[in-house]
Amino acid sequence: MLTAQTYHGHSHGGTPTDSLSLTYEDRFLRRKVLTTETGDKLLVDLPQTTSLDHGGVLVTTDGTEIAINAAPEPLLQITAENLLRITWHIGNRHTPCQIETDRLLIQRDHVLRDMLEKLGATVTNVTEPFTPEGGAYGHGRTHGHSH
Repeated sequence: MLTAQTYHGHSHGGTPTDSLSLTYEDRFLRRKVLTTETGDKLLVDLPQTTSLDHGGVLVTTDGTEIAINAAPEPLLQITAENLLRITWHIGNRHTPCQIETDRLLIQRDHVLRDMLEKLGATVTNVTEPFTPEGGAYGHGRTHGHSH
C-alpha cells in the first residue's frame, strides 16, 4: 500500500501517475485509506486535517504524485436576475458555494432551495464536480466565526 504524508495545492513539477476523484466532503481529511483511479490502495496520513483542492496532489513517501480531482456530486444550480443578492443570502448562511459569472452551485438542501425560490431564483438539480470558494483569510474552508 502506498502512503501519502504530504499535500500540495498544485503539482511540484512531477507528472501525477494516478488520481483520486473525491466529493467536496471526501476531500476534507487527515487520515484515511482511499482507492485510486487505477485501483491501488493509498493511505493518506497527513499531519493535520486538510482540504484537498481540485488540481492539488498528494505526494507518497517514494515521491509519486497522486492528482486530486473533484468528483461529480448532486448539487443545486442557482440562477437569478439579481444573482448578487442571492449570493449574499447564501453567504449569510455560511454555505459552501461555487461562484461563477452567471450561476452559483451549492450542495443540495431542500430548506435553502425553498428560500432561494422564494427570493426569485431559479434552482435546478445538477450533478457536477463541486469546487466552492475557499474561506477568507487564506484558511481554506470555514467552520464558524473563529477566524
